[in-house]
Amino acid sequence: MPAKIFSAAINGLWARPVEVEVDLSPGLHSFNIVGLPDKAVEESKERVSAAIKNSGATPPGRKNKRLTVNLAPADLKKQGPAYDLPIALGYLLASGQTNFDANGKIFVGELALDGSLRPVKGVIAIGLMAKENGFKTVIVPKINTADGSHRRGELKPTFTAP
Repeated sequence: MPAKIFSAAINGLWARPVEVEVDLSPGLHSFNIVGLPDKAVEESKERVSAAIKNSGATPPGRKNKRLTVNLAPADLKKQGPAYDLPIALGYLLASGQTNFDANGKIFVGELALDGSLRPVKGVIAIGLMAKENGFKTVIVPKINTADGSHRRGELKPTFTAP
């Protein structure tokens, strides 16, 4: 069963929710991202794999499984590295390496190779969209909390990927 986590796509001044589905299936190792990703999203495969390994968890390449990440809706262009964190967490959930309740939460953050988080753009728009769509929590890199701290709702800083 695929793991499902929410993130957000920035389109100009507005944000839209994006469902990040991560599926592991038997077969030779591959790591595919579908759903209209740009080059930065495609490159997240390398950042996510290294960050997971350097955080002490088992990275996708060592599982010898097919890893498919679907970013939905598929017709919405996904840009930038903000999908690193939800892809990594989705993989950790799908592979049984962690267990947490992702319901009502949006996750955004670029992963450094050591597993720490780097800031992302559009946190204010993401916070507004989250509130309008019934999300209770937005998980962002710590440096981004100043951007959205004046919004009502819960904005949680995260230091490293769990």
